[in-house]
Amino acid sequence: MRDIRVSKMVLNICVGESGDRLQKAAKVLEQLSGQSPLYGKARYTVRSFSIRRNEKISCHVTVRGEKAMQLLDAGLKVREYELIRKNFSQSGNFGFGISEHIDLGIKYDPSTGIYGMDFYVCLERPGFRVARRRHATNKVGVQHKVTKEDAIKWFQTKFEGVVLNKAYTG
Repeated sequence: MRDIRVSKMVLNICVGESGDRLQKAAKVLEQLSGQSPLYGKARYTVRSFSIRRNEKISCHVTVRGEKAMQLLDAGLKVREYELIRKNFSQSGNFGFGISEHIDLGIKYDPSTGIYGMDFYVCLERPGFRVARRRHATNKVGVQHKVTKEDAIKWFQTKFEGVVLNKAYTG
């Protein structure tokens, strides 16, 4: 009952501009996940970055189940199963980034280009639905929540990963 599992994984590509590059990034996410991505908008205008408020600047896709585990394994393989402590949040989730999507096994296409992407993984235990359901909503107990140390231990046992204490230099 206390075993930890991946609730969902979010893949995000932030291009910083709308237009053709964003559409190509969305195509990369669609090839990777088999789902159509959603677009994120800029919160406010930043003239130095030449983006306007509500302009589409990023795309993301949420993957669950077995597909999430396959993509997570491929992403961690690129990072050589090494994360730093700062990658893990206090609520037991973790995230990391890769600089080139072609490292995941997608063939390089010169018309598409190369995009970096962020992986963000949400961990949970069975029974977390009680906090999200509509009828008879209740809190998840403190003993049942996933902590930072639980997430690190899960990562080390599941993927034989290494958690470093220093900053990432790569």
